[in-house]
Amino acid sequence: MTLSDSAQRFALLRKELGFTQSEFGSYLGLSGSTADIERAKTKLPGYVVAKLYEEHNINPSWLFGASDKMRLGGQSVQTLPKVVTVNSEQKENVLLVEAKAAAGYPQNILDRNWYQKLPAFDLPLKEFRNATYRGFQVEGESMMPALNPGDWVLARAVESLDTLRPSKMYVVVLEDSVMVKKVIQYPMNNRLTLQSINPNYEPYEVHAYQIQELWEVSSKITFVLEQDQSLQLLNELKDSMRELKERMVRKA
Repeated sequence: MTLSDSAQRFALLRKELGFTQSEFGSYLGLSGSTADIERAKTKLPGYVVAKLYEEHNINPSWLFGASDKMRLGGQSVQTLPKVVTVNSEQKENVLLVEAKAAAGYPQNILDRNWYQKLPAFDLPLKEFRNATYRGFQVEGESMMPALNPGDWVLARAVESLDTLRPSKMYVVVLEDSVMVKKVIQYPMNNRLTLQSINPNYEPYEVHAYQIQELWEVSSKITFVLEQDQSLQLLNELKDSMRELKERMVRKA
């Protein structure tokens, strides 16, 4: 394989991962874009090859034309919690991350002392055994009507992106934010779409490597039952009025 062919494989990889030349250069730690590498004017640095292997399982031999296998076997993006806490009986706690605390969650994700400041409790229910759970407070209206602002979700830690299910909601911990979304993953693509339920909120894409932790929502705690009951009563009243009008029309 010629240097030009190797550059073409590098360009193909960049496009498959969903980067522009400028984005890819920044992501790989280059001083500029990847344009010169893709034009075969600059050799592919060894540290770039190592990064592509470590984060995307890209086969170095494939990059340089010695193999037709693009990816080597290896671990996918890991999304398990970075820190867990236990109680006096050495059982895992369910930590509660309120909306204000969530703002500092990504920056303190490895700080064990920071987690000690969060409220914690134990859930002695069989549904919450044999897994790590965490509570997160919902902020904003992007997941209405399923989740209201101020609701809490209890979510189970997810090991990797391989187990994503489009029907589920997830707490997604990015490098700078924490949010509840549906997550759509595309085969052979390093990008994921974060989808809101509320149609007024546009979906947007993130790179897989930007996801630090992932939690599958299993249940919620809400404080708007009275509102829900009022809406139900209103709908029942409307149905009764409709039936009354139909009866009057039939009698006439």
